[in-house]
Amino acid sequence: MLSPAQREKLEAAPVAGLSAALRNRGLHHCLLDGLRPMHPERKLVGTAKTLRFVPTREDLFASHGGGFNMQKQVFDSVGEGEVIVIEARGDAGAGTLGDILALRARQRGAAGVVTDGAIRDYEAVAEIGLTAFSAGAHPSVLGRKHVPWDSDVAVACGGATVLPGDVIVGDSDGLVVIPSAVLDEIVEATLENEERDEWIAARIAEGEAIEGLFPMNEAWKARYAAWRRER
Repeated sequence: MLSPAQREKLEAAPVAGLSAALRNRGLHHCLLDGLRPMHPERKLVGTAKTLRFVPTREDLFASHGGGFNMQKQVFDSVGEGEVIVIEARGDAGAGTLGDILALRARQRGAAGVVTDGAIRDYEAVAEIGLTAFSAGAHPSVLGRKHVPWDSDVAVACGGATVLPGDVIVGDSDGLVVIPSAVLDEIVEATLENEERDEWIAARIAEGEAIEGLFPMNEAWKARYAAWRRER
């Protein structure tokens, strides 16, 4: 679970900056590709609760797809501040959730849902207000493409591996997954870099040239360090 201080810092940290901080520390595969926000103006911050679908097969859907299946169990048990992360193998040929499940997740205080499949009842889900990222909309029910199989396991979503408890952050640029073990380090580095970039942008707005300033040479680094000391 994220502390209030961690959540506040993540709310201030853009996904692009978090991505750069992860890359600078050798973590190059923490981006969830191809997923777009239902509400681009909203920030998504939370810890992952995972759900995995396997490709549909008639006998398996008969045994695992009906009743209070794994999909419904996850939406009925998601905790406050958690993000349901769904592995749908990038197959957007059927819905992976709809309005009733979205309503249940929101009532339980979920931070949102991320799926590399489709959302059914797309406009109704949007009206419910659950923060969601997906590969698009589709009218079909789950069984056309997917069988809800297991939860709270490692999943692949948007080409990235997500473990239960990993931190998910999304904004209009996209989504990033942050391993919990390096969360504080990544967030602090991101916020420091954002402050530096804002300072650089202010100098460029004053008419300074990019060369030597972005990235900073030694002279500009000294000016920036002096500004930070005086602040």
